[in-house]
Formats: sequence, structure tokens, C-alpha cells
Amino acid sequence: MQTIRGRLTAWYASAVALTLAAFAAILYAERRSASYQELDRRIRFEADVTNGMLSEMYGSGGVLLQRGPDGRTELVRSAQAAFEPVPGYLLITASDTAVIPFASPDVRAAGFSVLDQLRRLAAADTTGPTPRTARIEPNGPTIRYVVRSAAGGPQFGRVLAGADVESTELGIQELVTPLALVFPFSLLAAWLLGSWIARRALAPVDRIITEVEEISDGRSLHRRLPQPMVKDEFGRLADTLNEMMARLERSFVTLRRFTADASHELKTPLTVLRAGVERAITTPNLPQETLVVLEETLQEVNRMTELVDALLTLARADEGRAPLAREPVDLRSLLREIEETGELLAEPAQIRIEVQVPDHPVTLSVDRSRIRQLALNLVTNAVKYTPAGGRVRLTLAEEPQRVLFAVADTGIGIAPGDLPHIFDRFYQADTARTRTGERAGAGLGLAICRWIAEAHGGSIDVQSRPGRGTTFTVSLPRDVP
Repeated sequence: MQTIRGRLTAWYASAVALTLAAFAAILYAERRSASYQELDRRIRFEADVTNGMLSEMYGSGGVLLQRGPDGRTELVRSAQAAFEPVPGYLLITASDTAVIPFASPDVRAAGFSVLDQLRRLAAADTTGPTPRTARIEPNGPTIRYVVRSAAGGPQFGRVLAGADVESTELGIQELVTPLALVFPFSLLAAWLLGSWIARRALAPVDRIITEVEEISDGRSLHRRLPQPMVKDEFGRLADTLNEMMARLERSFVTLRRFTADASHELKTPLTVLRAGVERAITTPNLPQETLVVLEETLQEVNRMTELVDALLTLARADEGRAPLAREPVDLRSLLREIEETGELLAEPAQIRIEVQVPDHPVTLSVDRSRIRQLALNLVTNAVKYTPAGGRVRLTLAEEPQRVLFAVADTGIGIAPGDLPHIFDRFYQADTARTRTGERAGAGLGLAICRWIAEAHGGSIDVQSRPGRGTTFTVSLPRDVP
């Protein structure tokens, strides 16, 4: 089971199944014991009654034994008539245990083999109050019997009273069969009930998971989990998570404020530094070595300025202080502007810039400068990672509910391991894979692109195959969110 709900359901159903099995086993054992006790009482009663009748007949001075027509010793007919109605197995032996004056109808019907085995059981030294169990071979019944020393004078030996246990076992089986039929339905009911109980019990956990998933994007840390009315384990869990998110919020706010303040404070000295370097470069008669150093310094200052601007943009976006200045914009004209800028970037590498737009205006309410920044970032990356002689294509397409803007190149592509992370801040793929081997950016361009797209209620996706090129697709909704 992969979920707590499934495990709880399985445990509950298993507990119910074990309980039912234990109940059935106890009931079976109790019923079996009671049945055998009742059977033992019956056969002991029959043996005692038989002995009592023999004793009474002997005391009255009557003759109890006689010779039958076949010469065998048997009970007189009046005594036989008294013992004939006794159910089960009743055997009365003479003092010579080989002589059997009386055998009940069930014994006589069972045949000579059964009669002889019962005679040996009666002859054995097994007299006493405790009944015993014996199996009549080869295929005879299993009987429960008791042996008594026969009353009625020295002419009698033993009295054996017994009964077939089949009727007792049959009664127990009649109890087991309904239990076996009820067990699967009880287990199914326990499973369904356990699933319902687990679902009800874990419903607060599902709500907490949903709330935490919505909060865990880093931009909703001001939200808190609802406080349950009952302060049980889930209530304490919600309190703990709320306290954790409060600490995280304070940490994020501090980090964002520091990033924004540091970026803002760095802009002025970087501007002064760039102006100084640019002024120094224009000084006449500079040595070539000095000029090279100044140019490298200016490139680093420009790169640092771009990094500070990107950090300031993202910090303000995280704090909600980067509002969009929406206005109706024809995206065709915007792409034409991007085409001109892209051609300037692509000309040294002989990369072709192609633009494919509809014939009619495609107007959306967007922040023109932000969308231009998004498109220019994508085109700049496409040019940087496309080999000389390659192609970068910009396309604009319309759908009923959205507008799609795509930048596709024939470049080196992105490794599958890098694809899930390229929109993360400060993430950089293999810098050796650039077209020129120049220093890569700070890893913030695509993060800004994603923020711009999401700020407009849209999204940005990427598809890439190493060596086959990359396509970034920006989806912008027609309706302003």
C-alpha cells in the first residue's frame, strides 16, 4: 500500500478479519465442547440406567439369562424388551466376556465385526466415569463410549454404552457453514467501512496537503493553514506548519529586501564606474595594453549592470512591486522590432532571423516593455547557442483563447538533464556549449522570462533535442486575468 489511507483500511480489515476468525474459533470450540459434554452425559446416563435396571431385576429374584433357540446365552425376553428402545450402542456382556447376552439394535445392524470390536472394548480395563473415543475399523463409525461393571449378580460382566459422534460433528458443521458464508461479506463490509473511516480521518491531511502545495511556491508564504476547531494531532500539525511558514516568510522577506536594496544601491556606483571607464577609453594616445584592459573592464561593468537590473526586477516581482503597464499592443509590430535587433546580434555569425506573423493585427493588452524584454531574451539566447550559418525563427499564432509566440533555433539544443532546471534562478547549463565560447550570463534571463509570462497570466514551455535545436513557446491569454 502506497498511501496511509490504504494501509489503515488494510489494517482495519485485517483486525476485523482476525476478530471474526477468533470469534468463530472460540464459538466452534465452545459449541464442540458443549456437544461432546451433552453426548457424554447421555451415554453415562444410559450406562447408569442400564445398570440400575439390571440391579433391580436381579434384586427382585427374577431369572435374567436363558438359553436361546440357537444355544447361545441371552437375556430373558422381558429384559430384552426393556433395553431394546435404548438408542445408540448398548452392549451387555456376561462374566465370560466372550458371551454377549444383549446387543442393541444399532450394534446388531452394524454387523459382527463391529460387535466383536465393541466386545473387546468392553472387556478391556476401561471402566470409569470418563468417556473415551474409538474408531471402528476398517470403515466403521467413530464412537464415544463408557464402560461400567455390570450389576445384576456375578453372571454379568460389563455394560458398554456408546453413541456415534457423527450427529454431534454434524451439528458443529451446521454452525461452521453459516460462519464461512458470512465471513467474506463481513470482510468486504469491514474493508468498505475501514476505507470510509480512513477517508474521514485523513480528510484534514488532504486539506493540509492542498493548502501547503498552494503555499509552497514561495510567493504565497503570507497565507496560513486554517485552524481546526478541535486541537487534536491535526490541529497541532497545522499550528506547527503555520509557525514554520511564518519563519520562512520572514526569511524570504529579509532575503528579498536585501536583494532589492543591494541591487538598488549598486546601480549608482556601477553607473559612475561605467561612465568613468567610457570616458577613459576616449582619452587620446592611450597605450594598446591599457585600452584592452579598459574595454574588458567596461564589458564586466556592463555585465554587472545587467545582473543588478535582473536581480532588482526579480526582487520587485517577488515583493509585488513590479506592476504591469498594460496597453493594447499589436504583437506583429513588436516582433518586427525584435527582428531588427536580432539581425544586429546575428549578423557576425551569419545567422538568419525569420519572422512569421499573421496578415491581420494581433492585439493584446500587455506590458509592451516587459513582453519586448521576454522576446529579446529568448532571441538573444537562440543566437548565442546557434552555430554559424544557422537559423532563428520567430512565429506568432492565434487560438480562440490565447496567442502563441515561439522562438525556434537550429542550435545545439539542451541536454535532457538540464531541461527541468533552465527556468531556475542562477541555473546555467554547460557553458562550453555556447556558439562562441563567450562567458555565459548569470542564469536569470529565463527566470525573468517565466515571471513575465506568468505575470500576464500565461506560461512558457520549452522543447529541445541535443543537436536538433530548441523551441521556446510563450502562451498569452486573450482575457486579462
